[in-house]
Amino acid sequence: MNNLREFISSKKLKINYIENKLNIVNFDEIVILTDNKIILLKDKKMITIKGSDLTLLKLMESEILIGGLVKIIEL
Repeated sequence: MNNLREFISSKKLKINYIENKLNIVNFDEIVILTDNKIILLKDKKMITIKGSDLTLLKLMESEILIGGLVKIIEL
């Protein structure tokens, strides 16, 4: 049961790329949002996503779903 609680309340950064969609969970802030670059912050470190036709498909408090052609993810 403790493992389940830890999984649900985890604050660790999670990045999943499934079927041409990039899902990022537990980021802190959106710094830049353009159609070819998205920069997020997590613990004062930058996560840079580069590509083309990048669009937000879902945006919640600490979760984002990105569509488009993702070419590079820099951590």
